[in-house]
Amino acid sequence: MRTPDTPARYRPPAAPALPGAPMAVTDAWLRNRRLSEHTRDAYRRDVAGWLAWCTACQLDPLRASFLHVNEYARALESTLSARTGRPLTSATVARKLSALSSWYDFLVKLRAVDANPVAGADRPRIDRDHSATVGLTPAEVDALLAAADADTGPTAARNRAAVTLLADLGLRVGELVSLDVTDLGAERGHRSVRFVGKGGKARRRALTPGTAYAVDAYLAQRAAAQGVTTHQLTGALLVTASGARLDRHSVFRLVRRLARVAGIPAWAHLSPHSLRHAFATTARAEGVPLEDVQDAMGHADPRTTRRYDRDRHNLDRDPAYTIWAARARRRA
Repeated sequence: MRTPDTPARYRPPAAPALPGAPMAVTDAWLRNRRLSEHTRDAYRRDVAGWLAWCTACQLDPLRASFLHVNEYARALESTLSARTGRPLTSATVARKLSALSSWYDFLVKLRAVDANPVAGADRPRIDRDHSATVGLTPAEVDALLAAADADTGPTAARNRAAVTLLADLGLRVGELVSLDVTDLGAERGHRSVRFVGKGGKARRRALTPGTAYAVDAYLAQRAAAQGVTTHQLTGALLVTASGARLDRHSVFRLVRRLARVAGIPAWAHLSPHSLRHAFATTARAEGVPLEDVQDAMGHADPRTTRRYDRDRHNLDRDPAYTIWAARARRRA
């Protein structure tokens, strides 16, 4: 008898669910992709969630159809986020289904399934002109950096370096915490940093004088504490008091703590990504071409960059003014 939680058109499995242990197949799929460790972990959780749902519904994942995927998507949409206590957003559901689709594409290549059931599923519509991330104004970014400058304690120099890298380069938090000391360098007169960005792409960015100063001050303090020169430092760029790599959760807490000290009203809703949004908005407001901002942020699609630009609908930037001013100059 079909229960409310059982997917439509369920058929009992007649063969092992997957060619090998499910997570072993997932690990093989992830090894086949050029992904950051954070993305690998997220995709692994996404597939594990689908497999758990299939197990609860007594559904063989190899026999799933787009109808099952649709039902799973509806279940996700009614699931409360452990972090916010609110239903999962359309973007989160879409991301989970995207990971699942990639997983099934891998199974198709292994000839474990004939077709990808996610391909025909009804995925949530994502508004590319909207982002749920709470952004920051340039004045608020300045206030947050000032709070970092005024911070005291054994980790103050590290915290200043971390926040400055986020603000001046618009890095993703995963990119920030994955940096190693050896990623720092110099190219054609520029201080630079190299790292692996989203999608496993090698990236390089210039360090502003202010960012370079904050990083140098932190490394000098760290080297002195270890009794070595800065050139002898190894391992992660940003470390804890015990020498372990700083994790993304610590950076989240740092941003909110400094924002609270700075008196930013929305401090409790901010994240490191808020500084990334502010980077894009400020760069565009200062006249940096969209394609340059896109390249700096590592976006494959310019529409993503535009979504980060919170000031894009400001009428001050209406091109009609530019055209009118040019016409006025010609008539003068």
